[in-house]
Amino acid sequence: MAVVIADLKKSTEQRMDKSVQAFKADLGKVRTGRAHTGLLDHVRVDYYGTPAPLNQVAKVILLDARTIGVTPFEKKLIPTIEKGIREADLGLNPATSGDTIRLPMPSLTEERRKELIKVVKHEAENARVAVRNLRRDAIQHLKDALKKHEVSENDERRATDEVQKMTDKHVAEIDRLLAEKEKELMSI
Repeated sequence: MAVVIADLKKSTEQRMDKSVQAFKADLGKVRTGRAHTGLLDHVRVDYYGTPAPLNQVAKVILLDARTIGVTPFEKKLIPTIEKGIREADLGLNPATSGDTIRLPMPSLTEERRKELIKVVKHEAENARVAVRNLRRDAIQHLKDALKKHEVSENDERRATDEVQKMTDKHVAEIDRLLAEKEKELMSI
C-alpha cells in the first residue's frame, strides 16, 4: 500500500521539479539589457550541412556588460554564424570585426519591457498549469488505487493532501521566479 503512494509522490515531485526547471530555462531566454552567453544556448548554425549548437563551433564570451563576443573555431564559419544568430530571432544584430562577431545588446524601451513581462507571465501561467495537471494526474491515480482497494481511504486522503502541498510549493517557486524576472526587467 505505502509503496504505491511513495512511488506516486516521488514521481510527481520529480515531474513538478522538471516543470519548474523548464520554466527557469524559459526565463533565461528572455533577455534583459544585460548580456549573458546563455542567450545563445539554443542558436543552431549550419556546420557543413548539419545543424550544430553555436557553442560547438565557436567560443562564446562576454566582451563587456552589454556585448557578447563569438569567435568561430574556423574563420570561414563567420557568415554562417551571423545568419544563425539573425534567424534565431533574438533581436540581436551581429557585427564582425576581424575574427570576432560582436553582439551588442540593444537597450530596452519601456514598451518592450512591458511586452517581455507579458511573455514572462504567460510562461509562468503555462508552468503553473503543467504543475496543476501533474497534481490532477496524481490524485486520479490515488482515486484509481482506492477503487482497486490498493490503498485505504485514510491513506488516499493523506496522500492527496501531500500532493496538494507539493503543488502549492512548486507554484510558489514559479511565482517567486516570475517576481524576480519582472523586477529584473523593470530595473534596467
